[in-house]
Amino acid sequence: QVQLVESGGGLVQAGGSLRLSCAASGRTISSYTMAWFRQAPGKEREFTANIRGSGSSVANSLKGRFTISRDNAKNTVYLQMDSLKPEDTAVYFCAVDIQGRNAWNQYEYEYWGQGTQVTVSS
Repeated sequence: QVQLVESGGGLVQAGGSLRLSCAASGRTISSYTMAWFRQAPGKEREFTANIRGSGSSVANSLKGRFTISRDNAKNTVYLQMDSLKPEDTAVYFCAVDIQGRNAWNQYEYEYWGQGTQVTVSS
């Protein structure tokens, strides 16, 4: 079992930045794929970014603004979000794929956090 706890969400003005954190416990995550997804009201949950042993990926629409990183010593993954826009408003979820794939589909992830709300005002 892996437990995930997200933090760092909040209210920010358009153009601002936030850094989300996801702390994992229960297992060492260094060999797993860690990802961020987000879900806006009335919309499907969508892939944001992932990071794994062989590298990282960011959704095409978010490249240049969002960066994912990890600190294996702290068992934590981060999502740095810059130049935020109102359309980035969503609940952001952290997830783990224990098979270490370059997975963009939410159904490939076995463990999920409870989410953290990000609200960007115009």
